[in-house]
Amino acid sequence: MATLVYHFEFPSGRKESLRIDPSAPAGQGAGLPAWTELGFQQCANCPLSPADAPRCPMAVNFVPLVELFGRLRSYEDVTAQVESEERIVIKRTTVQRALRSLMGLLAASSACPHVDFLKPMAHFHLPFSSEEETIYRVASSYLLAQYFRRQQGKDADWRLDGLKAHYQALQQVNAAMARRMRSIEIDDSAVNALVLLDLFAQTLPFSIESALEELQPAFEKYRI
Repeated sequence: MATLVYHFEFPSGRKESLRIDPSAPAGQGAGLPAWTELGFQQCANCPLSPADAPRCPMAVNFVPLVELFGRLRSYEDVTAQVESEERIVIKRTTVQRALRSLMGLLAASSACPHVDFLKPMAHFHLPFSSEEETIYRVASSYLLAQYFRRQQGKDADWRLDGLKAHYQALQQVNAAMARRMRSIEIDDSAVNALVLLDLFAQTLPFSIESALEELQPAFEKYRI
C-alpha cells in the first residue's frame, strides 16, 4: 500500500498535512494517550486482550488525527488535497466530511480484527467517495475476495451474508470508538465524522440488495 498525504487548507490561511502509510505498523509506545488503552471503552465484541494488545489498534491510528483536528468545529470549511503516487484529489468540503474520508482510511488500515475485510479498500483508497461509489467498491471488493477463496478450494459467499455480518460487527466498533472520542477534550469534528461512517455501517446490512439493484443498469451489457 502506497503512502498518501492529506493536505488541509483553511479559510484563515492555516495549512496542515498528515502523511499516512497504511502498511506501517501502529505504535504501542508508552507515550500514547490513555484513551488508546485497549481496556478503555473497549468494544463489546473485541476479540483482543490487554495482555496481547495493550492498545486499541484503531484508536492508535486515530491519535495523529485527533491531535491535528481536535480543536476544530465539524462545520468549518476546508480545502482538502490528497496526494498519492497515481493522482491528486482536491475537494472543498467541511471538516467532518474531510475527516470521514481520512478516518475511513485510518480505521481500515489499522490492526483491528473487525476491519480485516476492509484491507483491500485501504489498499485502493478512494478519497471522498460517494455513497454509491462506496457501495460499489465494498461489494466488488468482497466478491473478489470470494473468488480468491473459491480458487483456493474454500467456501465462497456469493449472497453477501458475510459482508452484512461484518458491517453489523463494525457498528459496535464505531459506537465504542465514538465513546472514546467523547471522553477526551476535543470539539465535535472527529466524533461527527465517525458518526457519518457509522451511519453507513448501520444502513448497509439492510440496504445492500436495494443499493445493488440501483447499480444494475450499469451492468446491462453483462446480462444474457
